[in-house]
Amino acid sequence: MSSHAARVVLCLLVNALMVSSLSAQPSDRLLRPAPGAGTPVIPFMEGWYGNEDGSVTVSFGYQNRNRDPVQIPVGDNNRIEPEMLGGMQPEYFLPGRHHGAFTVTIPAAMDDTTIWWHLISEGEELKVPGERGSTAYELDRNPRPQGSVQPLIGFSQSGLYGSGPEGITSDSVLQTSVDRPLTLEVWTKDPSSYDSNDPRYAKPLDTRVSWYRHQGPGEVSFSAHESMPFLDTRPASPLSRNAPPQHAVAVKESVGPARVTASFSEPGEYLIRARLDNWRASDSDALDQCCWSNAYQRVLVTE
Repeated sequence: MSSHAARVVLCLLVNALMVSSLSAQPSDRLLRPAPGAGTPVIPFMEGWYGNEDGSVTVSFGYQNRNRDPVQIPVGDNNRIEPEMLGGMQPEYFLPGRHHGAFTVTIPAAMDDTTIWWHLISEGEELKVPGERGSTAYELDRNPRPQGSVQPLIGFSQSGLYGSGPEGITSDSVLQTSVDRPLTLEVWTKDPSSYDSNDPRYAKPLDTRVSWYRHQGPGEVSFSAHESMPFLDTRPASPLSRNAPPQHAVAVKESVGPARVTASFSEPGEYLIRARLDNWRASDSDALDQCCWSNAYQRVLVTE
């Protein structure tokens, strides 16, 4: 077998075995519909971005095939190796397939390092690697065929903005108490450039912000802010290839603030993720790894 053919076979094997299990699985599991409970959460490596400074940013997502959310606190059962690169992985896993929920950046000095995301749930450990590897998993930030690019999201109109799955993490920690709802706000804009002669883009498109409990010890209840009603979305399915957003609001013509009200059931440290997408465009979709951006807000909740 030629070296080229061997590399192709190896890539196919890596793709097929991207999620490896350390315990035996029933041989007929994949032949049956997924049960509503009792299945482990599956980690996914979405792909990697090469950065100008020589570092590599690896995007991770997950699928929860259970009907209900699963909580796996960061620690032995939910860890990144090397540990020094961990800490941003979700603890709260909603039903369905969720793309690009967080990233890990491998510094240029560690370019040959393979990172691993380990998840242990329902007595089963699953892990997935991430590294600068096959070009089949290389992602880019180039405009899509109609002009869509990753939108911009920040925490103030005049402040810094981030884009892509790595997005931006707020430098400040918001504080509230268990009995006091908190308003969360992000600011958005979309630099995508569309052909105005195309009737689909004759008017500026709205973008959408969805809110997620990412980390934290208690329940987080999101309610519509008085200035922004929630969009109607269908319930999440455990087998969905792209879980529909929940607690989502529209940003008119893609520029402006998005707000939501959050209430917390227990004191502790929380991390809330806001995801901005421009999926109303015909060339933007999570299944194509474009185009959305994350913003992470830390919240300290007291009694």
